Amino acid sequence: QLQLVESGGGLVQAGGSLRLSCVASGRTFSSYGMGWFRQAPGEEREFVAAINWSGDTTYYADSVKGRFTVARDNAKNTAYLQMNSLKSEDTAVYYCAYRSTSDLTSWSGGYGSWGQGTQVTVSS
Repeated sequence: QLQLVESGGGLVQAGGSLRLSCVASGRTFSSYGMGWFRQAPGEEREFVAAINWSGDTTYYADSVKGRFTVARDNAKNTAYLQMNSLKSEDTAVYYCAYRSTSDLTSWSGGYGSWGQGTQVTVSS
């Protein structure tokens, strides 16, 4: 099982940028697809982005397409979420999770262990 730790969250003004990191340990990171999700207070967890094991296929929620970029560095066992042009509605706790199959999905139930999350707050 892969252990995941997110970092990089914080407080940023609308229009600003943040880069989240998700460091993995415990198993071969490059064997897994990775997903990013977020959860705002009182809301359900929602899909943000996903990337396959090699990094050559990505998938985004419509709400972040063109603003967020998902990437990975298998040599560093790390996945990234670059967030630009942030909006107040992006405020949430952001989580990474792994997927042990080759396809990508926005369904949270299709992912394995989750990190503890990192808070992103966008002030307007």
